[in-house]
Amino acid sequence: MLDLDFETTLRAFLTAGVDFIIVGGIAAVLQGAPINTFDLDLVHARNAANTDAILPVLSRIDAYYRMQPERRLRPSAGHLTTAGHLNLITRHGPLDLLGTIGENLSYENLLPHCELLDLGDGFTVRVLNLETLIAIKEQLNGEKDRAVLPILRRTLSLRPPA
Repeated sequence: MLDLDFETTLRAFLTAGVDFIIVGGIAAVLQGAPINTFDLDLVHARNAANTDAILPVLSRIDAYYRMQPERRLRPSAGHLTTAGHLNLITRHGPLDLLGTIGENLSYENLLPHCELLDLGDGFTVRVLNLETLIAIKEQLNGEKDRAVLPILRRTLSLRPPA
């Protein structure tokens, strides 16, 4: 069984200077939502400097595509520049690197909708705020999205005003 250690993955990206936003279940958990999640979803900046910073991190955490894991196919810089999703497995757990989410929302589009959260030891991460996460899940309207929406809405309603 794989041990989930998303903090180690996040710190590896932060140490390398990678620009990313935590989205999905981990974003919700970091903001107090009482849900379980089994992967780390990150929307990353797709510029050349950022993709160049991402590739060595992926190598260090032994990332390869989850589809046909026996082939251990690894992403390239070209894969990181697309709007698509890279569904990877790492030594620390599943990692989804996303070029966009929702209706083609990129890293740059999402920046105004982020909160900065302190992980300790000088590490701060950008996390998609609950309002935007809820709006995206409403747009997607998938079965898993519909299941978690009441919990996210309730978590948001219980948060103190900013």
